Amino acid sequence: MKAMLINKYGEDAVFKASEIAKPTLKSGEVLVKIAASSVNTVDTMIRKMGKGLPLSPDNPAILGMDFAGTIEAVSEDVNEYAVGDEVYGCSGGLADLPGTLAEYIAADSDLIAHKPKNLSMKEAAALPLVAITAYEGLVRAGIKAGQKVLVHGGSGGVGHIALQLAKHFGADVYSTGGGEKQLELIEQLGATAINYKTEPVENYVKKHTNGKGFDIVYDSVGARNLINSFNAAALNGHVATTVSLVELDLSVAHFKGLSLHVVFMLIPMLHNYRREDHSQILKNVAKIVESDNLKPILDHQRFSLEDIGKAHARLESGQAMGKIVIEN
Repeated sequence: MKAMLINKYGEDAVFKASEIAKPTLKSGEVLVKIAASSVNTVDTMIRKMGKGLPLSPDNPAILGMDFAGTIEAVSEDVNEYAVGDEVYGCSGGLADLPGTLAEYIAADSDLIAHKPKNLSMKEAAALPLVAITAYEGLVRAGIKAGQKVLVHGGSGGVGHIALQLAKHFGADVYSTGGGEKQLELIEQLGATAINYKTEPVENYVKKHTNGKGFDIVYDSVGARNLINSFNAAALNGHVATTVSLVELDLSVAHFKGLSLHVVFMLIPMLHNYRREDHSQILKNVAKIVESDNLKPILDHQRFSLEDIGKAHARLESGQAMGKIVIEN
């Protein structure tokens, strides 16, 4: 089968089209012919940092985590899926799990679910990593109908899913963005847009919560922005973040009695830990999509498997609006 391989990591790393053997199935796996995959920030980090990240696979490596496609074979011990089923998932591209930048993937059946019926393969491939990340963060924060939820970075990959899910759960949703296009997208997705470049935290907390703060802050920007999240959160509120690789003074979090949790959705793949949780989340997400309460936004530029280098460059440019998808 055709695959795009990385033979050497680094800033100058390149993808090389290669012919390799089609994967053979192990217990619990299904063979999927990949129709589309998507690019996530973690993919670009692995490409550039390589073994500087503890999750990077050995070279030569097949990167790519998200996919949608059609099952062509199933292991004898897999009962939930059959040949011909359309599925989606986040199942490889790190550690010892070959990725999705190939014609086929042998995917753990605990890391996939049936594709939402009302999405194309491209749209479904855009969802798994960001949807699992957004869903896990909101559910662990105990989201309830009627709460005020703030999403930092609501036009980004995780953010635009988090704000739609928060609305689905019945929350009153607000989201920060930094440009006209970003703010327009946030409004189109049903949240109240906040321009973080022109409106200080204390202003929008007073304006939208009467100074009480938000019940949940989902921070998909993280790092130094966590201070803004702490300041925006209500007393005994919850802050969920996807980026916490930073040293911070937690005094504000302490005196407000905040709960802070980190969402690192790669744990099940890295440690073979509760992988079935990802399958269940993807099943739940599919139902939400099919009820028309969630839709991924795709960048307008199109890329083939051979264009993966350009797709990575597009994501790193910061110019993309929506998820970048690779079509096989």
